[in-house]
Amino acid sequence: MNQKEILVLYYSRSGATQQLARLIAEGIDSVSGVSARIRTVPAVSTVCEATKPSVPDQGAPYAEYRDLEECIGLALGSPTRFGNMAAAMKYFLDGTVGQWVNGTLSGKPACVFTSSGSLHGGQESTLLTMMLPLIHHGMLIVGLPYSEADLRHTKTGGTPYGASHIAHLDDQKYVSSDQVPISGEESRLAIAQGKRLAEIALRLHK
Repeated sequence: MNQKEILVLYYSRSGATQQLARLIAEGIDSVSGVSARIRTVPAVSTVCEATKPSVPDQGAPYAEYRDLEECIGLALGSPTRFGNMAAAMKYFLDGTVGQWVNGTLSGKPACVFTSSGSLHGGQESTLLTMMLPLIHHGMLIVGLPYSEADLRHTKTGGTPYGASHIAHLDDQKYVSSDQVPISGEESRLAIAQGKRLAEIALRLHK
């Protein structure tokens, strides 16, 4: 039996969303018969002539649209930008018209995840707006149920709309969000989300 894959697609500027992506991938990999394919997207620039190398210097490879076609599910992650996804992720999704026309993603499950610098940094609106293009693609949204005990007791990140991380950048001991550890609740919820997505993807895939 061929191993099925789930795409973990993220954009991360300072490392927090990347950490969540790896934890979600860990949850996916814990399910027999499926594995995570981790990909990122390049940053966008206001300088028209600016380009990124075709292969990133470090971290996950850049996503190609065929990744969407080859995988049986999608975990989509972005840091919050004024209550919405980052421009780099929006730019990538705006280029998926061909997949939309062909119904490439229709019927596949998807989840979303995010990180923000502060407690009220727009996490829930970011997660909800990230779902919108996925719904247009006909994807089936997978959230986090309250049967996950950490969701009821977390003092850090974690929402029923998707896994999240709060960097608390107002804390003077942290300079950037990549220095802020993922909390126990955030970590467990991200892993649980990846596992749940994988289990549902396997049930739906024929």
